[in-house]
Amino acid sequence: MLTKKALAAAALFGLLASAALPVSAFADSCAATAASKNLAGAAKTSFMKKCSSDAAKTCDAAAADKKLAGAAKTSFTKKCVNDAVGS
Repeated sequence: MLTKKALAAAALFGLLASAALPVSAFADSCAATAASKNLAGAAKTSFMKKCSSDAAKTCDAAAADKKLAGAAKTSFTKKCVNDAVGS
């Protein structure tokens, strides 16, 4: 049985590890999710647009957390969104 101290340390480690991971590290890409849901046509287009928009918001927030600005923010956000959306 875990002690309270060990449980608290594990929870803290999990929280810190998840905060450091990029968006795509803990979720399938939008393209992979659309494929697994067998989306096509207008449904796929709508899903991809919403997923891309959500990824952009998440990536902007991550860039702000990292206190990025200018070209560094643009580069980070572009890579983050591309990773989240997939191909």
